[in-house]
Parts: sequence; C-alpha cells; structure tokens
Amino acid sequence: MAAPRTAIIDIGSNSIRLVVYQGPARLPATLFNEKVLAGLGRSLAQTGAIDAEAMAAAEAALGRFAALVRELRCDTVRTVATAAARDAANGAELLALAEAAGLTVELLSGAEEARAAGYGVLSAIPHADGIVGDLGGGSLELVRVKNGKVRQHASFPLGVLRIAALRDASQGRGGLDRRVGRLLREAGWGGAGKGLPLYLVGGSWRALARLDMDRTHYPLPIIHEYAMSAETVARLGRTISHVAKGRLKAVSGLSTGRIPTLGDAAALLASLIKHLKAKGTIVSAYGLREGLLYGALDERTRAQDPLVVATRDEGRRAGRFPEHGDLLHDWIAPLFVGESTSDARLRHSACQLADVGWRANPEFRAERGMEIALHGNWVGVDARGRAMMAQALWTALGGSTSSPPPLPALASDMDLSRAVGWGLAMRLGQRMSAGLAGPLQRSSLSVSGRGLTLGLSAADRHLYGEAVEKRHNALAAALGRTPILTA
Repeated sequence: MAAPRTAIIDIGSNSIRLVVYQGPARLPATLFNEKVLAGLGRSLAQTGAIDAEAMAAAEAALGRFAALVRELRCDTVRTVATAAARDAANGAELLALAEAAGLTVELLSGAEEARAAGYGVLSAIPHADGIVGDLGGGSLELVRVKNGKVRQHASFPLGVLRIAALRDASQGRGGLDRRVGRLLREAGWGGAGKGLPLYLVGGSWRALARLDMDRTHYPLPIIHEYAMSAETVARLGRTISHVAKGRLKAVSGLSTGRIPTLGDAAALLASLIKHLKAKGTIVSAYGLREGLLYGALDERTRAQDPLVVATRDEGRRAGRFPEHGDLLHDWIAPLFVGESTSDARLRHSACQLADVGWRANPEFRAERGMEIALHGNWVGVDARGRAMMAQALWTALGGSTSSPPPLPALASDMDLSRAVGWGLAMRLGQRMSAGLAGPLQRSSLSVSGRGLTLGLSAADRHLYGEAVEKRHNALAAALGRTPILTA
C-alpha cells in the first residue's frame, strides 16, 4: 500500500508554491515542488493592495496547483495564506480566487506563521538553539527555539518586498537600520539573540547563501546548514551592487527572480544580526511548509532522528534487503562504543545506505555511495557529517581507505579516519553475510585486549572464506588490532 500523499499550497507574499510530500511521517520525501513568483506583496507598501498583475499571476498559479493535486490524488491538501492576504485591502479577493479553484484556504495569523517557521527549523535541525528568522515577501517572523520547543515569537512588517520602499523613505543611509532597531526594541527583541545563531528561512536569504557559496567556491552545493558569519553578510551587502546581473544569473541554484531583492535582503539581515546581537547565521532548507507537517505530529514521532529516518527509508527502497541497515549497524556497533552520540548517529545512517549502490556498475559503486551520502536530500546533518558518511560508504563499497575530493575539505583527517573504520567494518559484515539477516544475527564482532574477534557459530564456520578473511584482516589492521576467529 502506497504511503499517503500530502500537498501544501503556500500563498506567500513573494511566491506561491505547491509541494507534495510522500513517505515517513517524520520526514516525508518531496514528490513534487513548483513555485510561481507572483509578487503579491510587491505593491503593498505603496498602495496597500495587491496589484492586478500579481492577482492574475496568483489566479493562474492557484488554478494549476488545484488541478495538479487532483491529478496526483493527494490524500490531504492544505492551502495556507500569509502576510499579503492578511494585510492587503483586497486580500479577500485573493482568497476568493483560491476558493473558486476548489481550494479551502487557512489564513494564518502572524503568530501561526512564526510558529510554523520555528517548527520547520526544528524538524530539520532538532538541536537548534537560537533565533529563527523567516523572511517572506510581506513580513519577517522571529522565533526563539530551544530544546526542541518553539518559545517567543513575533511578526514584523519587514518583508523583502517592503524593504526598497522603506529604504527610500528613510532619512540618510542608516534609516533602515534605525527602523529595524526601533521595531525590535519596541517588541522586546533587542539583543534577544546575543551569542546565538540566527537560523535563516526564506528564498531571499537562501539566495544570499547561494551567492556566497559561489563566491567562495564552497565544495558542497548543499544549502542546508550552510553558515555565514556577520562579517560575511556585511561583505555580501557591500558587493552585491557591484556584481553584474549576468554574473548573478550564472550562479548555480540562484533563482533569477530573487536577484532584484538580494541587496535589500542583505541589508535587512546585516541589521538584524546587529540588533539581535546574533553570533552568525545558519541556513535552513526547511521552513513554514515543513513546520506545518511537523507541528501536526505526536511527540513520539517528532522525537525520531530525521537523518536516520530518511536514510532508512532510502536504504529500504534502494537496497536489496529492507532490514539490512539496522542489522549491520547493530553488528558493527561493539567496535565503536566510545564514540560520541553525534558520530554514532552518522555511523547508523551510513549503515542504512550501505546497500544502495548494488545496482550500479561495479566499477562505480564506491562513487555512487559517496554521491548519495554527500548530495542526498538529508537534514539533521552538516557538511562534516555528510563527508564522514560519504567516506564510510566510499570505503565500504570498495573505494579504498583514501579520501577523495571534496571530503578532506569538509572534515578533518581524524574524522575521515574514523569513518574509514566504519566503512571497513561495514564491508566485512556485508561480505560475510552476503547482506542477509541470518548470518549477521548468528555472528558477532567484538574487541578484547588487542584482538578483533569475529565470532561464528560452528554451523557457520564455512562462511569464513578467503574474501571474508581479507576483510577481517584489513579491518583489524586499520584499528591496530589482531584478527581473531572463533567458531
């Protein structure tokens, strides 16, 4: 039976987007994703209303998205509208267009929008401790998150489509900065992020990060958990106006529709960092839509590790044996009992992916495993973690104990050496068991003194062939131990 499909249509002030999800409740995969930069909030600062061009774009987008969710046979369809629909004098007209397309719209309050953004970050970065800043076209939401909970939150009329008008109306070069500072102080948010990271949600801020990744030749083209310091943000703000539009269009992953607002997004971000006293920024690929899904989960499901859940789902769909990842992890775990909890979950996730390359050409299985670990749609993992998982799979799938680019640029030699040990242990377990459950369940791997012992039952003694012996020896050598067989 196929997993249920959930569609969310997000009517934002800058874009209208449809995302269809399917998969594990804790972290469903994106089945379909499309946006239209309708610019509903473009004219709000000047006229207080959505202009005719934006309204026409919205009507077309909503009609298409309503038709698509019917064609996709989505089990649940949730349509939400945010600041533009709340604030525009003709917001009711927009909602009527959605209703005419067959959609039932929830008009989110600023508080509901803020909570959803906070939950979105927590769904993807469970350990998040700081301020979430969700920059939309019409509003900015700030949310304090800590210990897996959404705490204080507030909404401000500082959407990216409003900033140009605010800067024009301000007195002097620092007018926007003074306005931001005053709004934060009046709402009790001045200095609220002292020493904490500012988690960035929203397409305009992600576009800034894309630009910085391109400028610095960052070796991993994954936006989630990409960090920028206050100095980096300030430098981007100073240089954007000097970068040719053609050069910006050439930046990989940077939507051309975001280019006109890059400077305003950077100016606002620099001011927020200053007045919140944040220590820097971390980009989140997840926001309001994912937060709506996460907010509807029970506490037990929320507590599941999103990285392990996603890699387990991938392993079960792409591997030969659905139970393989967890069994392999349990089998090699006794060798690594002293590792941190954070590294143990990386090892667990690598084991979930250990069999995903089996359909690839044998000459490229290691490359396939590394590519999946590095570039998979994972959350709850940073660049270092992706590199360690990639190293484990590279080694497990026959790529040797070397560390190919870009792994050395993302993790330390010590981290990669540890991951090599994981990979060699995974390689031994897979060869000994042929990927099957029974041999793993009937055997054991352990360390005692200077020995690394592979324990087999008498009936399984014949499983210790030449290939298994070589891999046992290789693992023992890497860990500085002597291989021992008991049967």
